[in-house]
Amino acid sequence: MNDGVDRSRAFVKDVKRIVMKVGTAVVTRSDGRLALGRLGALCEQIKELNTQGYDIIVVSSGAVGIGRQRLRYRRLVNSSFADLQKPQVELDGKACAAVGQNSLMALYDTLFSQLDVTSAQLLVTDSDFRDKDFRKQLNDTVESLINLRVVPIFNENDAVSTRKAPYEDSSGIFWDNDSLSALLALELKADLLILLSDVEGLYSGPPSDPRSKLIHTYVKEKHQGEITFGDKSRVGRGGMTAKVKAAVNAAYAGIPVVITSGYAPENITKVLQGERVGTLFHQDAHLWTPFKEVSARKMAVAARESSRRLQALTSQERKKILLDIADALEANEKLIIIENEADVDAAQIAGLETSLVARLALKPGKIKSLANSIRVLANMEDPIGQVLKRTELADGLLLEKTSSPLGVLLIIFESRPDALVQIASLAIRSGNGLLLKGGKEAKRSNEILHKVITAAIPETVGGRLIGLVTSRDEIPDLLKHDDVIDLVIPRGSNALVSQIKASTKIPVLGHADGICHVYVDKSANMEMAKRIVLDAKVDYPAACNAMETLLVHKDLVHADGFNEITVELRTEGVNLYGGPRASKEMNLPEAYSFHHEYNSMACTIEIVDDVYAAIDHIHQHGSAHTDCIIAEDHEVAEVFLHQVDSAAVFHNASTRFSDGARFGLGAEVGISTGRIHARGPVGVEGLLTTRWILRGSGQVVDGDKGVIYTHKDVTHQANGYAPHSHKKEGK
Repeated sequence: MNDGVDRSRAFVKDVKRIVMKVGTAVVTRSDGRLALGRLGALCEQIKELNTQGYDIIVVSSGAVGIGRQRLRYRRLVNSSFADLQKPQVELDGKACAAVGQNSLMALYDTLFSQLDVTSAQLLVTDSDFRDKDFRKQLNDTVESLINLRVVPIFNENDAVSTRKAPYEDSSGIFWDNDSLSALLALELKADLLILLSDVEGLYSGPPSDPRSKLIHTYVKEKHQGEITFGDKSRVGRGGMTAKVKAAVNAAYAGIPVVITSGYAPENITKVLQGERVGTLFHQDAHLWTPFKEVSARKMAVAARESSRRLQALTSQERKKILLDIADALEANEKLIIIENEADVDAAQIAGLETSLVARLALKPGKIKSLANSIRVLANMEDPIGQVLKRTELADGLLLEKTSSPLGVLLIIFESRPDALVQIASLAIRSGNGLLLKGGKEAKRSNEILHKVITAAIPETVGGRLIGLVTSRDEIPDLLKHDDVIDLVIPRGSNALVSQIKASTKIPVLGHADGICHVYVDKSANMEMAKRIVLDAKVDYPAACNAMETLLVHKDLVHADGFNEITVELRTEGVNLYGGPRASKEMNLPEAYSFHHEYNSMACTIEIVDDVYAAIDHIHQHGSAHTDCIIAEDHEVAEVFLHQVDSAAVFHNASTRFSDGARFGLGAEVGISTGRIHARGPVGVEGLLTTRWILRGSGQVVDGDKGVIYTHKDVTHQANGYAPHSHKKEGK
């Protein structure tokens, strides 16, 4: 993690006692009923922290909301039809609190009992805190409970509270359960206060507004008066305004506070691991250099400095770094898989698309495969400093065009953690510095892979050669630094690529979509066609090189061979959709769009008249990624190969071959569908540019009066070529 994160969250390593406030919106669903799943997950986190030796004190809202829901039901059951026609009087809040408190604590007791944890209820009122003896007794009771590893659960006793208006005691922070939790954090000498809400933290505007940004660290001097808070909680008395007020008061009294979501799995654990989760309030926040204003540039500058040290190493030293990384990955395979499985579980719980979860998972054998790919890359010829062209400009004047690293790369990728390994190894082999931003769904996988890889980089180069960007908020800042970042490669959705291109002056290399076609010509060997089509669609449907559209010559539509292909696709579980012609002739549901990347077990079929119609279709609806023809007529095949304007064009081979490793590149940083610099799978060569090196013997231009240009190509002559060796021939 970078300097800004370490400094602001470093205090968590010393945290022992935590006060945790659970908001009503966390405890209940939108209909007022208990949110059993969320509460269960919360209790599991508390149990784990309790086992690890943390002192956990809970302040739980929700009693009034639960009680109101139960009493409304009771009133409905006991009412006649005539009673229901009358205007309904609002239920007494104190009665709701009394009924709900009983239900809430019964649930906590049941959940904790299943986890072999004991909880205790402590009800307090605002007037209690006026009594010094009460405060002392409160401390003694809590200490006794904590020593017995019992979890104290506090709630304001609304059922008997006499408070009519906001009451502020000497601390000025007790009005609702948010301020009660802040007061208890001070009274009980907590090291940290966590306020759990139904949003990720404090935003610069309404959380529902896509323009709003999460504020990772609240600075009173900067943010006060700048943020417009939304309405109060949908079910409680507080809301974000109450949370911020309580957090500011507690933080400036010396208790760090984090407001974060109670919906997200393991958020409390992440806070205690120092991750930038939620919004932090800290009394020293105003002293810290604002993270976003400097860290993005610092990270890029550090990567450039490290890349220059990497380039200064010998070829064997760079090779050894890659071999050490390969060994480190295999040595840490179990740890990597544990973190990856946690990401996969979280993605499934969150209901993410099956294709995204598939790309997220590191399947058995994947780490070994990645390590072997790195070894292949390490054993390739060193790409840096290769003489691409050598020209004798004039007598004693030799010009060389050499391969050179681009500098610093910013790679933004989604979902696939194995991409991090491939990209990092390619960057090291090509001598480039690297900044990586992976998808949040692969956060744990990316962090452990980054840690393993950078630990294998020698101190002479520095681990900051590869920077891991942890927040989307940092991307706009990084995209401004075109003087220290040389190339951006976005690997993700069309929307992501378009957004990046519109947001930066830095050159962008990448592909938006993978709309890959397979055209089955009338001359095709149908057994071969079946193998290729099934492989292109079924082998890994979430990949960008999977077939999305199957084009078929009109003469084959009703032939047995093509019918077998469609039957096999359906047998494998592929959903078939048709273009305008195919949907009518083959009785298929019509496809929403030809320009659609399914990334799943689905594809579109369309009928075309001939190879030229297939080419026109691909040019109109394709994404210039990878397209294939299956044909025995070689003249037709050559027309397709030479006229389809895509990055990769195949004859009688699956589109799945469009891959850096399969192309022998060792790995790939991505696939480019652009036409400048690199196209298709981008390996080491795509991460290099050129430098001109001129060796002379005192020549000056002087209006070209004294220079006799020869412009002789001597590329293939030995490195020991002497530029004067032609003199005798000249005489």
